[in-house]
This record gives sequence, structure tokens and C-alpha cells, in this order.
Amino acid sequence: MQAIWEPLEFEFFRHGLLVATVAGGLCGLLGTYVVLRRMSYLGHGLSHAVFGGAAAAAVIGVDFFLGAGLWGVAAALAIGRVSRRRIIGSDAAIGVITTASFAFGLALFGLYGRARRSTDALLFGSVLGVDEVDIAVVGGVTVATAAMVFAGYRSLLFATFDPEVADVSGLRVGRLDALLMVVLAVVILATIQVLGVVLVAAALVIPATVARMLTNSFARMLWLSTAVGAACGFAGMVASYHLDIPSGAAIVLAGAVVFAAVFAATGSRGLHRVGGSRGDVAA
Repeated sequence: MQAIWEPLEFEFFRHGLLVATVAGGLCGLLGTYVVLRRMSYLGHGLSHAVFGGAAAAAVIGVDFFLGAGLWGVAAALAIGRVSRRRIIGSDAAIGVITTASFAFGLALFGLYGRARRSTDALLFGSVLGVDEVDIAVVGGVTVATAAMVFAGYRSLLFATFDPEVADVSGLRVGRLDALLMVVLAVVILATIQVLGVVLVAAALVIPATVARMLTNSFARMLWLSTAVGAACGFAGMVASYHLDIPSGAAIVLAGAVVFAAVFAATGSRGLHRVGGSRGDVAA
């Protein structure tokens, strides 16, 4: 047992453990809306878009959070703008904009060596670069996201389960979707240091999917998804140290184990509750 907690002696690991736990909870909280609104592909795409911005920031020598953040927010708004044209679906808009941004980052890899050195860790996550600034950023984004969810709980709930009626009732669903995409881009930016570009989408989806199999209550799903995400972040960080694997991979694998266990335990009964959750809440 003592060997398990041995890495707590190192300051870099304590920082990484704190950030991974908070980041996991943050992804679980926002992931509830990502899963219920069928935006999982958007989360995957925006992580790739942020990657392009990170590479560009490294090349021109600006702050990572400033460069990658502006790039990610711009990509989110561009996706919302393009997808509003009925002839182009949201999945097509995501595919075009985010893959182009990721390809731009890869091109910078080939042209500028310093971009490659600065952004390699972003692909799979790394705890070695986590410091007090990362802790403050993740903590601030978590507080802001939780405040947004709390303040807009009813509007988000209405738009999530019945967007057509919400729009007719006067709720600006388009603006709400744009806000969610911007917040999603900011959350990805804040957590990408630990989770990595390739795996951050899984951290958004897995906790919410697990929570959805366990409850048909939207409110319970919110806190349960947050708790599962935080627990996976904690367990994944500990495992990453002892197994010597990237932190993002360990966190996602921990979530996959929880998903497999819950899926096996609930079976068709759990899936039935998932299918009925939308109608129950809407009613």
C-alpha cells in the first residue's frame, strides 16, 4: 500500500494528480451535455483544432493558452456559423474545419522543429509540464463552467431535450449552442496538457456515458458524471506513474474499465433506462 502512494513525495506528481482529478471532473460535468446533445464528434474535432493553434503559437512564440485558446474559440464559432447553413450538416462542418486545423499543425511540425519540440506532449498528455499556472487555469475554468451550468440549468435542460420547442418558446438555441461550443473549446484547452489531443474526447464522453447507464435523472447524471470523471483522473494518474505510461492514456483506460464494469452490471436494463431517460426528463 505504501508503494502506491510513494509518488506523492514528488511535487510534480502532486501537481499532476490535482490537475488530473479536477480536469476529469470538469470533463465529466461538461460531457453530460456533450453526450446528451450528441456532440461527441464535436469534442473530438475541437481537440484537433486546438492542436493546430498550439503549433502556431509555438512557431510565432506567443503564449500557449492565448494562441491555442483563440484558435479553438474561432474554430468553434466557425463550426456554428457553417453548420447553420442548412445545405451543410454540422458533422460536415466539424470534419472540414477541425481536420484542416489539425493538418495545419502537422504541416508546422514539418516546417519548424521548435513547433515539434513544443507540442509533441500535447498529443498524448504529460504531467511533467504541469505547474502552478496549469492548476490555476484548470481551477478557474472549472469554477466558471460550473457557474455557467448552475446559472443556465433550466435553459440548458430545455434546449438539450427539446430544442425545437425551446426555439419556438423564445429561447435562443443557436446562441446557446455557440456558447456550449466555446466553453467546450476552453475546457479542452485547459485539460489538454494532461489528457492530450488524441484522448481528451474520450474523457468527455466516457464518464457521461457511464452516468447515463446508471440513472434516468438529469440532475443525478450531472454530479455522477463529474464524480466518475474525477475518480478516473485520480486513478489514471496513479496508474500512469507505476506503469510508466502517458497520463492521458491511463486516465482513459481507467474510464474504459469503469464503463465495461457498469455495462456488464447493468446489461439491457441499464440500456433501457438510457433510452427512457430523455422522455422522463422531458415529461
